[in-house]
Amino acid sequence: MAIPYLKTTLDCADFDKTVLPYVYQFYDLPEKALGVLQGRQSPLAFYTTTNPLVFGLGLSLALAPVFLVVSEWHRNYSWVDRFWSLIPTLYNAHYALYAHATGIPTGRIDLVFLASAIWSTRLTFNYWRRGGYSRGSEDYRWEILQKTIKPRIVWFLFNVTFISTIQMILLFAVTVPSYALLLSSKVTKTPEAVDYVFASTLVGFVALTALADQQQQNYYNARDKYRANKSVTSGYLAQDLERGFNSTGLFAYSRHPNFAFEQSVWLTLFFWAGTVCESYRTWIAIAPIAYLGLFQASAAFSEGVTSSKYPDYPIYQKRVSYMVPLPRSKIDWVKERAHLGIGEGKKDKKEL
Repeated sequence: MAIPYLKTTLDCADFDKTVLPYVYQFYDLPEKALGVLQGRQSPLAFYTTTNPLVFGLGLSLALAPVFLVVSEWHRNYSWVDRFWSLIPTLYNAHYALYAHATGIPTGRIDLVFLASAIWSTRLTFNYWRRGGYSRGSEDYRWEILQKTIKPRIVWFLFNVTFISTIQMILLFAVTVPSYALLLSSKVTKTPEAVDYVFASTLVGFVALTALADQQQQNYYNARDKYRANKSVTSGYLAQDLERGFNSTGLFAYSRHPNFAFEQSVWLTLFFWAGTVCESYRTWIAIAPIAYLGLFQASAAFSEGVTSSKYPDYPIYQKRVSYMVPLPRSKIDWVKERAHLGIGEGKKDKKEL
């Protein structure tokens, strides 16, 4: 059997019952894939007789060398970034397809796929409008890291391990709760009210992320316009735009609201699986832990770059929450500048 026989939903989050029995299939994947290429086994038989978690892990490792070769060929290390918004939904589509192909009730996993597709649409659009898919575009952080990680062979090893492989595994791991939800569909009727609640919550966080993205984009547009011709866009003051970074809207309560809501999407998927499977102390917690860890590191790196570019950013760091949006008192930029010895403490007409 490619998936276990489970008696209770609690079993769906049991590592010993849902993962360990299928580890051997991972080592058999190359031979089975070769069998498909040689015509000894049909693709459908290969797919349906392979544990879906094992298949997903195998796919992530198969994709890693592809991204490695392409990134080294082009000397551009944002190829994983270009597909970041699509790969988790690819895995969720895989779980849904597996359910349809093997006769497992599909209501719950179809909801997961639908919510994931909405997430992908939002993130792909935002990446596109910021020029991510433009020819030759590359995340500025890779350029900075290349100056730090030397010699060239060390950077290559960093690409082999982290950029191309670990990130691929991480994008697979974040969907691990979907595997538990797939298994739970064999035990309980789906979908249930709890599924609609979590699917709606997940989409709600996607909407909040989209709002934060739009506010950030609006600010960038206004800032670029101001830098070009000193024209102040309605809704902003010159001081807002001269500061160089957004501290309005949701960004008045969190320095990274888009990051916070993005992480909440995948936390919601974990809690969805944990609720259905009646356990949060389970191996599937690897998904949010790994994803949150990457986001914390990425945000910390970005903060270091931003604080070096904008003199007022240390004030913003001091007074505004890092991730979770929290209420705060107004910022007296003049007073804070004087306190930190920034600039000349020129009068700022706006207190946020």
